[in-house]
Amino acid sequence: MTTFSTLDTVVFLVYFLIVAGYGLWIYRKKKSTSGQASHDYFLAEGSLTWWAIGASLIASNISAEQFIGMSGSGYRIGMAIAVYELMAAATLVIVAVFFMPVYLKNRIYTMPQFLEQRYGKAVATTMALFWLGLYVVVNLTSILYLGALAISSVAGLNVFACMVFLAVFAAIITLGGMKVIGYTDVIQVLCLVVGGLVTTWIALDLVAALSGGQGAIVGASELMKRAGGHFDMVLDRGNPNYMDLPGLSTLIGGMWIVNLNYWGCNQYITQRALGADLHTARKGLLFAAFLKLLMPVIVVLPGIAAYALDKSGTLGDAMRPGGEVNPDRAYPTLLALLPSGLKGVAFAALTAAVVASLAGKANSIATIFTLDIYRQHFNKEASEQRMVWIGRVTVVIAIAIAVLIAPLMGIDKKGGFAYIQEYTGFVSPGILAMFLLGFFWRETTAAAAMFATIGGLVFSIFLKFLPGMMDLSFLAPIGFAADNGTGVYEIPFLDRMFIVFWVVVAGMVLISKFGKADGSVKRMIVERRLFRVDGGFAAGSALICVMLAAIYGVWW
Repeated sequence: MTTFSTLDTVVFLVYFLIVAGYGLWIYRKKKSTSGQASHDYFLAEGSLTWWAIGASLIASNISAEQFIGMSGSGYRIGMAIAVYELMAAATLVIVAVFFMPVYLKNRIYTMPQFLEQRYGKAVATTMALFWLGLYVVVNLTSILYLGALAISSVAGLNVFACMVFLAVFAAIITLGGMKVIGYTDVIQVLCLVVGGLVTTWIALDLVAALSGGQGAIVGASELMKRAGGHFDMVLDRGNPNYMDLPGLSTLIGGMWIVNLNYWGCNQYITQRALGADLHTARKGLLFAAFLKLLMPVIVVLPGIAAYALDKSGTLGDAMRPGGEVNPDRAYPTLLALLPSGLKGVAFAALTAAVVASLAGKANSIATIFTLDIYRQHFNKEASEQRMVWIGRVTVVIAIAIAVLIAPLMGIDKKGGFAYIQEYTGFVSPGILAMFLLGFFWRETTAAAAMFATIGGLVFSIFLKFLPGMMDLSFLAPIGFAADNGTGVYEIPFLDRMFIVFWVVVAGMVLISKFGKADGSVKRMIVERRLFRVDGGFAAGSALICVMLAAIYGVWW
């Protein structure tokens, strides 16, 4: 394996200087035209183009949990894990058509603001605290820790030092506000895609060499021969990874809960488009959907290549630092195999993914805390300058907390991607039910929304620990339980989310029908004409659907 050379260092420093310099230029330009306006700091209102929105969505979404966690899942499970990326493309189209016009028509800028407008302050404050805790304790910590592990393994630096570097880099970008984040993300996503494709190409070339060939095309063919089972897109019950991806639930069940909640009800994501007009926002989301179709090649295929290389003995003990295989080492191990210069490109891509996600998440934390906690409950008359200052302080505090607690969370023990998906899945069903019924059923009450908030979490936890209280093997014939490998029957977490979602919806309907009506709560403006799309958007959406059908039709 090659070490991090002087050329790699130069390549990385060029990336760093370009991003930092461009961000500083955007910040000074913004400051000279808009000053310290809070709406500009938090939302970049009206200043992001469709391509900046789309690039920022992907740069903020693709981070260490994909490069490290999803590549690790590619090593362990195979291409089936790409369902998270592929289903996201379809979900972005749905969000663009049905969610975004409701948000923009009702001038919604934060998710708690929607909840307050629709259900009242109690629900909004409760969910704001939920989101702040989730973003800091689960998302920021996992992004920081997984990113630091990868950088440490490539550059040979201390993990904590890498966390501090990533935190400081992200904080610098975040302190400039949403416009700086949005436009620097264009550079970040370019680095992410180019560097990611370079890594995939080299990995496939290494696989080709196993049979004496060369080139990515030959490598792809050889990979199909050596790891053919890793290209099954829908896992059957006999697959040892069925608990992670339970068959058709990945296409018609819980995966929709994951994606609709993430892309449609998530401040971290929707914030990129909330400052634009509907036409621009929809084009940005469609652009992001097309980029999503490319992500399995960048983040899953390298993991499968690492599996084939490891089985051939090429990687030695690199995948077994403690004696047992650690799938999350797949991508860092491949980076270490890259030649001088290209390693710097791939390293920059990984850093870009981590920093962009950290910056986007930190900005969303600042937005929710400042607009929905500080201004609503502590200082209703806060000036624009004061809110921007509070937002910046929040960024620094949130990132500092994440740096301190990340090593204590056991993220590397569970597997990075699984850690994030399962723990966000405890609240996703209730949040999605609350939003969907809030949009499309006028009779939904605040009491029903509070039930979704608390009841969804409680029921998710109950189902998680239910196997310890009773035998669930009777659910296996109907597809809602499977052997976890130890003889204990569990409900896969995607199926748990699907069950909890429908239980919450039923509970909300009953509470709204038989409970006290909310006469003071404002209803959303939801008109059928809001969902009309232009011909270009319709054609692009149809193309995405055809491509998804082709992928699953060929590799079912």
